[in-house]
Amino acid sequence: MKTKSDPRHLNRVKDVKYLFEKVFRNGFQPPKNSQAGRVLEHQKAIDKLIIQNAPAWPISQIAPVDLATLRLAIWELLFNTKKEPHKVVVDEAVEIAKEFGSESSPKFINGVLGSIISSKLKGQISK
Repeated sequence: MKTKSDPRHLNRVKDVKYLFEKVFRNGFQPPKNSQAGRVLEHQKAIDKLIIQNAPAWPISQIAPVDLATLRLAIWELLFNTKKEPHKVVVDEAVEIAKEFGSESSPKFINGVLGSIISSKLKGQISK
């Protein structure tokens, strides 16, 4: 993240907010052209990865802002056709967690994403 006014950072924050809102409003659908809309297309696969890589935390017990941040970052790492370096995606997710999450959010987000990246590099995750 270069600055908090970087357009890529602002777009990620907007998408995390859409995903956060989706947790509380069942009928809510983010704009189709947003990354959040694409994240929701892969939500089952993403949530399965969260469950596998954060076994001590059932999805229902993860703070909604952390869950939204993880979903976006995992989508960027595994499903987005425009690939960003892993370090960039993780750094952005940690910065968003610092901005909107609890004191423990950045460490939690970093740990889950690190575990997913490690599994992917070992070939344990195909997508």
